[in-house]
Amino acid sequence: MAYIYPAPGVSGVQATLGISVEANSAASPELNLPGLQDVTINAANDAFTWTQLDEASKKQIATTATNSLSMNIVLDQTAFFGDSGETAGEADYIGVWTLSTNKTYLDFEIYLGDTSGGDTGKTISGKGYITGLAPTVSADSPVWVSPITITVDGDYTVS
Repeated sequence: MAYIYPAPGVSGVQATLGISVEANSAASPELNLPGLQDVTINAANDAFTWTQLDEASKKQIATTATNSLSMNIVLDQTAFFGDSGETAGEADYIGVWTLSTNKTYLDFEIYLGDTSGGDTGKTISGKGYITGLAPTVSADSPVWVSPITITVDGDYTVS
């Protein structure tokens, strides 16, 4: 078996998410998002359902998928608000907050991690928009954490 082994804290093996402004797709990724937690890759096909008088059960057929990538992130000030020392117009300059509020069309690539042997990692990539930011902090969690969703426009690509 070759289980996917995200190996938290092990460089080159752990799950990572890179994003770029779609217009700059040649420079990929422009921003590697730090502090990933609870990553979920959603590939949910919708279904059209109907009933027929000659059947005892409903009929269904799969239709187009609603794809999204969601997770929690521990906020890093530079990644979240942007880095003015980077190239203007790129994701690392703009920051996650402004990419979301400006509804910037993105390329993304998530590396799932590797096998325990360390040589067969896969990526899932696509295009979409950042949504669902809701930074929170509390006495029990004294660092800022936010959910983040990338709403995917179209299909995923696996490589």
